[in-house]
Amino acid sequence: MSISTAVSTVMPDLSSRPFQLTIKRFMHASPHAVFEAWTTERLDRWFAAPGTVMMKPQIEAPYFFEARHNGERHPHYGRFLRLEPDRLIEMTWLTAAGTKGAENVITIELSPRQGGGTELTFTHSGFPDDESRKGHEVAWRAGLDHLDEQLSDSQA
Repeated sequence: MSISTAVSTVMPDLSSRPFQLTIKRFMHASPHAVFEAWTTERLDRWFAAPGTVMMKPQIEAPYFFEARHNGERHPHYGRFLRLEPDRLIEMTWLTAAGTKGAENVITIELSPRQGGGTELTFTHSGFPDDESRKGHEVAWRAGLDHLDEQLSDSQA
């Protein structure tokens, strides 16, 4: 995997959108497996609609994928801000309905646990209002549960 770190990044201005959420949880898979699930086409194994992921783990590289829910398509766009293999992912996150068109920032910190698995700290920042934050909190908890199940099944 080629990860570029020499590129300068432009952080979104979140000052007018102070709402955020943080979720901490244990994942059964290794930090490497979790990192790859977020930064490669493997995203379609747990979150994106199959065949819709365009993603390269490179700083400032744009990504695109679709999620499908209740028969509707939900395009997602963003770019990678920081990547430290198996340790840290920081990316922008943009959807029409979910973020109301505002560029949000997701930070995923990964730490190996003694005896196996990963301690994951997930922070999603830049929501325009508390309603959007609350809706994402419910969805992200379910999504992280699904990710853990998918990675556990693939390691079995």
